[in-house]
Amino acid sequence: MTTTRPRQGRPRHTPPSDPGTSAREQILDAAGALFVERGVAGTSTRMIAERVGIRQASLYYHFATKEDILAELLATSVRPSLQMVERIRALVPERADAAAALYAVAAVDVRTLSRTPYNIGTLYLLPEVRAERFDAFRTERGRLQADYGALGALAASEDVARSMPAERLGELLIQLVEVVIQVRRSREPEAADADAVASSCLRLCGLAEPAVAAARDQARILLQNCD
Repeated sequence: MTTTRPRQGRPRHTPPSDPGTSAREQILDAAGALFVERGVAGTSTRMIAERVGIRQASLYYHFATKEDILAELLATSVRPSLQMVERIRALVPERADAAAALYAVAAVDVRTLSRTPYNIGTLYLLPEVRAERFDAFRTERGRLQADYGALGALAASEDVARSMPAERLGELLIQLVEVVIQVRRSREPEAADADAVASSCLRLCGLAEPAVAAARDQARILLQNCD
């Protein structure tokens, strides 16, 4: 993979000029855009500072290295979904509600990946992310994948549950959700994309259309209660 242009991405995002945006947030925003454009190896802390419009020494007040910035960016792509899983599981202890819970988690995950000001999912592909420094991110993403598998196994039809272990189901479900990263290569995701992906997750679990529609309606109530 070259560092000048990741395999996935979209045009660069200009850091926010809103005076209410903190310097830390602007650093993350500028670094994310540069990492997507140029890769980590092709981005220096000086370049990040210049894009934000601050001195390099000021950047170091918030982050010691560009790897620290990357670690925080990766965490922000997973954290909201993990938090949503916990809230939803507290609301849906019954097996019958697993399909609605899976729909809700998938929809939130798609929205999270869709709304970052740069295509944050492209950072998953960077070779630097395989380093030990990012074990925490991989662990958190593994937790999210396991949550998808657990919810999927509970929601799945008998045929799918018999033929596919929860681990494999979780792997397929999270990859289906992350297709929005690819979508962003050509266009801005729309609200309908979250429904399309979340519904596809349920179909992957073997649910028929009436069950998908029912789960969608229940998920909307769940998400309202989670706000």
